[in-house]
Amino acid sequence: MAFTLPELGYAKDALEPHIDNKTMEIHHDKHHAAYVTNLNNALAGTPNENTEIEALLARISQLPPVVRNNGGGHYNHSFFWKIIAPGGANAPAGKLLDAINRDFESFTKFKEDFTKAAVGHFGSGWAWVIVTTDGKLKIVTTANQDNPLMDLATQKGAPILGIDVWEHAYYLKYENRRAEYVAAFFNVINWTEVGARFDAAPKG
Repeated sequence: MAFTLPELGYAKDALEPHIDNKTMEIHHDKHHAAYVTNLNNALAGTPNENTEIEALLARISQLPPVVRNNGGGHYNHSFFWKIIAPGGANAPAGKLLDAINRDFESFTKFKEDFTKAAVGHFGSGWAWVIVTTDGKLKIVTTANQDNPLMDLATQKGAPILGIDVWEHAYYLKYENRRAEYVAAFFNVINWTEVGARFDAAPKG
């Protein structure tokens, strides 16, 4: 069972002007595709060849770095394409909004905290919103292609939102202005998908 590059589900220019067509083309067709190819090559002929990605991440500390880097890259990007969409809703609703208000005081404060984490993360990596084992929302960051599902994560949890802050995600349009990219990201968040992931996350 080889891993495959998932379809976006929307045109590469559909997120304009917030995320440009060329960035999406390179990000999906080149970077993500490379993670898939490298992961398949690393697993071919090993006992883990037919293992689901989540199971690999759950014991990633026992596997070679090439699996950690490319397995994380494949999972993270597959996740990312799902939680962004053309004309993303401006704000969450329902139980997710209730949880945001409970754990961050308000949606405005949540945006401030998430932006601070994403902009302030040094070097390549991701900023996440996770559901912790006790059902709380928490903002965390990970380096490179690590994520909160990995057994070696400092803070583990079920990711419901994430932003790629590798330069390949934004440099063509925003150059070194990561803060502008993070601000634009809020215009394409698929809050319906994020809410569904919140509803499905284990909560203790």
